[in-house]
Amino acid sequence: MADETEKILTLNLDGKKGVNILKYRYDMMSIAIMDVLKTEKQVTLAELGKQVETNLQDKFDGRIGWYLMAVKLDLEARGTIVRIPNKVPQTLTLK
Repeated sequence: MADETEKILTLNLDGKKGVNILKYRYDMMSIAIMDVLKTEKQVTLAELGKQVETNLQDKFDGRIGWYLMAVKLDLEARGTIVRIPNKVPQTLTLK
């Protein structure tokens, strides 16, 4: 069984400090974000938030919007996902 107290220190962009979050929450959010991007190819941040919230409602025990941003920034810092340059609103895709 997974250790529900294990934490992960997220990365952030531009040398900013990441946050310590529970690994199982990180994993759930990361999978939800990646599932949307594998399906949609490109998605605005707002649409990503809507889809992740729909996919995780009643399954996630934290504030979905806050965790979405923390994990999204981590995935960007790791080079897993990227912002599409010069797109407004912010649009994301897989690397």
